[in-house]
Parts: sequence; structure tokens; C-alpha cells
Amino acid sequence: MTTQPSSSRALNAILPLISSGQPYEAHQKARTFAARYAKSHQYDTAIDVLFQSARELLKAGQQGSGTDLASFLLDVYESKGESVNDESRGRLTQLIALTGSSGSWRKTLIDKAIAWSAKHGPCPSGDPDLHHYVGELLYKEGAFEQAEPHLLQAGKRDSAHVLADMFAEWSSQGGTPGAFALRGVLPYLQNGNILAARTFLNHFVSQITSKHADLVSPIQSAPIPVGTPQNGPADEVVFTKDPVLNFAQLAVRTCQRAQGDKNKAMREAWVRLCGTYQSKGGLLAKPEIRRVLSELGELYFAIPPPRAQQANPFGDMLSAMFGGAAPGAAAPRRVLTPSPNTSSAPGLD
Repeated sequence: MTTQPSSSRALNAILPLISSGQPYEAHQKARTFAARYAKSHQYDTAIDVLFQSARELLKAGQQGSGTDLASFLLDVYESKGESVNDESRGRLTQLIALTGSSGSWRKTLIDKAIAWSAKHGPCPSGDPDLHHYVGELLYKEGAFEQAEPHLLQAGKRDSAHVLADMFAEWSSQGGTPGAFALRGVLPYLQNGNILAARTFLNHFVSQITSKHADLVSPIQSAPIPVGTPQNGPADEVVFTKDPVLNFAQLAVRTCQRAQGDKNKAMREAWVRLCGTYQSKGGLLAKPEIRRVLSELGELYFAIPPPRAQQANPFGDMLSAMFGGAAPGAAAPRRVLTPSPNTSSAPGLD
């Protein structure tokens, strides 16, 4: 096995050029050295040269050159077959942070990094930790729309918590709490991630009702206990003046207790829940929401979908987001059977 040469020689020739105001020359030297190392399968050396050179160029405000070397770094990752781990991910998160929010450089790097992590990690939609990092970074910068899909695809409890904070803040700019609740709950449930759905919704409801105390219904101002807790805190539903927010809370609890077609009581509860709230019209009666709820009925309760369902963009977007079948394709039928004690099921995180 050939010993990997040190990157010191290359970096000693590259980094001083950056500090002396010659970024173009540094960029060209870095590409030349890295290409030579990669061609001779000395991938680790090429990776170190590209990472350190890209980092220093980005620190010097050279977004174009720095992003180009970061992209080359991902090409070397591909050639090497680099797996997703703390070290390989850490290089990318450092470079993403340094790229800055101006222009399209960061998006270019994020898209390529996510694609690499999807190919070389266990998650077909991309590495959850990378998605979480990107989503939280974008949220802190106020880029809510760009952050949303990353926090949803991350599927982690921490990501669900951040998503709830973001939606609570976002809703103050317009939109109903119930609409934002569905934006978090439905994708998580479609992906079988009840733990994330519950984490998101519990925190979102807590945030939104603490900011708007008048949202809590005067008919039932105290939280309503749901079930008998065996381990951990009691499960509660907060009854609000927003029927969609109430529906979202009940939908998550009903899916949590599903057992496919084995629990007839829960199947009937789901049908009654959807029928009751959809009969009132509004957001839950819209065709795109009806279709998603029908998909959840099939997924959690083994309820066959209505015949001749029309295609709709919202469901197709959610399906594509989580690696589902392409629009119009006949997807294999999925049925989930969540654990009765979902809060202790690590597989749902």
C-alpha cells in the first residue's frame, strides 16, 4: 500500500499566495496539486490540500475560488468513495458556513454536498446531520423558506424543535397557526417519523400559545390529558380556537396508536376524525390535503385509498422530497405499524 504524501509541500506553496493578495494564483496551484494527487490515488492528500485552500480563500472573501475548490473536494470524495462521517461532514459544514449568504455560491455547495451524502450515506434524501446543520444555519439567517425542507428531511428531534421555533416566528408575519402546524406534521407523518411530528407539534403549540394566550379556547383552557402515561411526561392536547391546529394534535396521537388493520377502533377513529374536520370546509377540505390524509390512512391504518384519485402537486412534492415514487408512478403499498410506546422507539428518529 502506497504511503500518502504530506500536504505540507503543496500548502506551503499555496497559502502564502492567499495572504499576500494573490488568490487567483493560489486557486490555480491548489487545483494543480490536488489533480496530481487525485490522479495518483493519493486522495487524502488531495482532500487536505483542497479543504485548507478553500477555507483560506473563503476567509479572504474569495467566494468563487473557494466554492470551486470545495466542489473539487466533493469530486475527490466521489473518486475515493468517501463515506459520510464526522470528519468528512465537518469539512463541508465549515466551508458552507464560510461561503456566506450572498449570491448562489452557498446553494451550489449545499446541493452538491447533500447529493454526495445521499449517495454515500444511509439516507437516500441526504445525511440528517448535514440537513440539520444547513437548516439551522439558514433559519438563523432568516431564510425560512430555504431552511424548511432541510429541517423536514433531517427528521431529527433537534430539527423538529428548530422547525417549531421557526414556524412560530414565521407565523407572526402572517398565516394561521394551523396551516403552519400541517406544514410540519404532514411531511413527518408521511415519512413515518411520529417522534419528529410529536416533538415539532408539542413545541410549536407551546410556543404559539405562550405568544398568543387568547388562542387557547375558553371552553377548555386546561390541557386535555390523552391516555395514561407509563414512562415520561403526560401526553396532553391543548384545545385552541384554531380547528386545524386541534386536528393536527389529534391526528398525530391517532397515528401514534395505529396498528395497521389490526386496531379497528383506531381505524374508525381516524375516519371519524378526518370526516368531522373536513366536513367543516376550510384548509382540511382542500383536495391536496385530502389526498395526503388519504395516504396517511393507507400508511398507518391500511385503509385503501379512494378509487381514481387525481394527481396533485402537493402530495407529489412531499413524496419526491422523501424519496418516494415519481408523479404518476405506481408506488408499492406501504403500511406502518408504530410501536405502542412511540416515545421510546429510536427507529423513528
